[in-house]
Amino acid sequence: MLKIVGGSGSDALATRVALELGLKATRLEIRRFPDGEKYLRVLEDVKGEDIVAIQSIHHAPDDLLFEYLLLVDTLKDLGAKKVVSFIPYFAYARQDERFHSGEALSFKTVCKLVESVGTDEVYTIDTHQHRVLKSSDVFSIPSHNLSAMPLLADYISKTGGLKKPLVIGPDAEAEQWAKIAAERMGADYDVFEKKRLGDENVEVRPRKVSTKDRDVLIVDDIISTGGTIVEALKTLFSQGAKRIEVACTHPILVSGALSKIYEAGAQNVIGTDTVPSPISYVSVAPLITEHVRKAGLT
Repeated sequence: MLKIVGGSGSDALATRVALELGLKATRLEIRRFPDGEKYLRVLEDVKGEDIVAIQSIHHAPDDLLFEYLLLVDTLKDLGAKKVVSFIPYFAYARQDERFHSGEALSFKTVCKLVESVGTDEVYTIDTHQHRVLKSSDVFSIPSHNLSAMPLLADYISKTGGLKKPLVIGPDAEAEQWAKIAAERMGADYDVFEKKRLGDENVEVRPRKVSTKDRDVLIVDDIISTGGTIVEALKTLFSQGAKRIEVACTHPILVSGALSKIYEAGAQNVIGTDTVPSPISYVSVAPLITEHVRKAGLT
């Protein structure tokens, strides 16, 4: 029998997936010892079972990554037949090459750790991989990178706040997501070019876009500090855009990002529950459930 197990980074999401599959999420006990060490206990028998483990690695990435390693290693040690993991937000993916001599290749290191505890197959969602084009380039186990952009596009279309929107990627790296969202919505898309001036400061310039009197949807994989989105909003409004909404898969939202984006004029900001947040209006539970079924695990 299939079991759904969610770590503390995705416990609510795991519960939603389990309910969609007509199951109850497997219970865990997770706490800390007085000295800060993490304690994890699986409270149900998993011997001989197929397991879907769901754990986003966000906001406290070192802590949640270590919890993932404890969880999967424990499941396999307790006799689980197969562990298929969904890591909706995969931290460290942005460090996928050495930009300066001597830097750690964090993405590859984390992939090795995920494999080392016995993960049999892994799914991610809109992983920030640009120089690494395929998951199989970094994983030696079966791996799949899914996209939540169709779910976001459907939600925005249903809410109806935008009229014949132009979909904009705020930089060249976001073109893949702008294209997916635009195709789903039957809309046009374009991208901006970005020049980064520091860790939080960026300058955004249009490539070939006319936004005068247009409704615009800005899409990206991650909103972290919000700097890129704010600059895109300023540029679009300066070019005469009317109503602008913003959507992302992973709403990390640090350093007051959400307030900055609203102050810059965005009408709505929409994210998914890969990262729990005040704007996680779209759940990726249907996407995970779909691929659990496609994998023949139900």
